[in-house]
Amino acid sequence: MPDFLRMGIVLMVVGLVATAILSTIESVTRDPIAEAKRQETLRMLKMVLPEGFDNEPVSDTVLLADKRLNSKEKPVIFYRGRKGSTDLGAAYVVTAPDGYSGDIEIMMSVLPAGTIHLVQIVAHKETPGLGDKIMPDKGDWLKKFTGKNSTNIRWGVKKDGGDFDQFAGATITPRAVVNAVKRGLDFFVEKKDLIFQPAKQEKKP
Repeated sequence: MPDFLRMGIVLMVVGLVATAILSTIESVTRDPIAEAKRQETLRMLKMVLPEGFDNEPVSDTVLLADKRLNSKEKPVIFYRGRKGSTDLGAAYVVTAPDGYSGDIEIMMSVLPAGTIHLVQIVAHKETPGLGDKIMPDKGDWLKKFTGKNSTNIRWGVKKDGGDFDQFAGATITPRAVVNAVKRGLDFFVEKKDLIFQPAKQEKKP
């Protein structure tokens, strides 16, 4: 058998073995990874949703899309917190596309009356020491959103005539967050009935 043919067969066998190993590893780790992600999502939801829910928000969800939630209109998961038949709030992620260094992912939770319960930053690439002051460990700027609705505050940073502080040397980042949260709140108020529609019941076999 020619050397090049022998080498080709060897490479093919090695490739098949490697593929089989990777496939086995993936099948073994798939469920634990999925469960770890579920637990992490639940941990964050317990942080942002009002206390007292007795459902499983990671399972009680509705998928909605709108340009106000993100500029690409990608579907967004709305996690509903309920106590019995009472709606306590919903948590979802909005994206500010106009951060200084790119997208800013923001998880916000809103009460059924249209009042913001809590806002958290999920991901950002803002400049350390300037734009990253939106993070909770850098100060309490995010707390300004709690208790706000569409009408009880002037939405915007102070430089634009609003009530939210901007940071020294960094106006773009807080402006992007304020505007994104306002858009997310507007969507919630408009689509509240759809957001809190009853969870679909699984059909019994």
